[in-house]
Amino acid sequence: MPTRVLICDDHALLRSGLRRLLEGDDAIEVAGEAANADEAVDQAATLVPDVVLLDIVMPGRSGIEAIPDVLDAAPNAKVLMLSMQDDPTYVRRAFAAGASGYLLKEAADEELVEAVREVAQGRRYVHPLLGARLAVAEVAQETQHVDDPLSEREHEVLRLLALGHTNQEIAKLLFISVRTAETHRAHIMRKLGLTTRAEIVRYALSTGQLQQQAATA
Repeated sequence: MPTRVLICDDHALLRSGLRRLLEGDDAIEVAGEAANADEAVDQAATLVPDVVLLDIVMPGRSGIEAIPDVLDAAPNAKVLMLSMQDDPTYVRRAFAAGASGYLLKEAADEELVEAVREVAQGRRYVHPLLGARLAVAEVAQETQHVDDPLSEREHEVLRLLALGHTNQEIAKLLFISVRTAETHRAHIMRKLGLTTRAEIVRYALSTGQLQQQAATA
C-alpha cells in the first residue's frame, strides 16, 4: 500500500509543486490538499492519511498550533512540518506539539520524499542543517547561567516587550495565543520584580538582551 500524504499549505502553487514531487514516487499517494490549519484537521479526519505535510505560517492558526488537533483527527498519522523557518526554536516547538519531522522548504526534491518515508516508518526526521543548529542551541541552553530566573521563551517575550511590541504582536510573532503572551509577561514581571514597560527596557538593556536581538536580526 502506498503512503498516503495530506498536503497543507496556504499557497496553491506550492501545493501543486509538492503534489508533483510526491506523486513522482510510486510508493507515495497524495490523498488530498488543505489551505489552512482548520482544513487540515477536517481533511485528516476524512482522508485518514499516513503523513500530514504541514506548513507553519498560514492564515488563522499556525501549523504548530494545529498539530494536536490533526493528530486527534487522525491518530495514526505522522506530521511532517515543511517550513521556511530555520530557527531551532521552531523545531523544538513542533516536536513538543507532536510532529515527527521538520523539513525546510529549500530542501532538495529527493529529501522531501526521504523525509516522508522516514516519518511514515515511525522515525523522526530533521533537515541536516537544522539538526546541527539544534544541537548547538541545546548545548547553549544547558549552559545557561543557573541564576537566570527566566525560561528561553520568557527571554523571547522580554526582548519583544522591550522593543515595544504589544501582547497581540508578540502572540503573532511567536505563534502563541494572546492569553499565553499575557501569561508570559506576568511571569516575567513577577520573577524580575518589574512593574512597568520602562523597567523592562532598562532590564533588557542592562543585561545586553537588546544588543543580542540586534545581532541576530
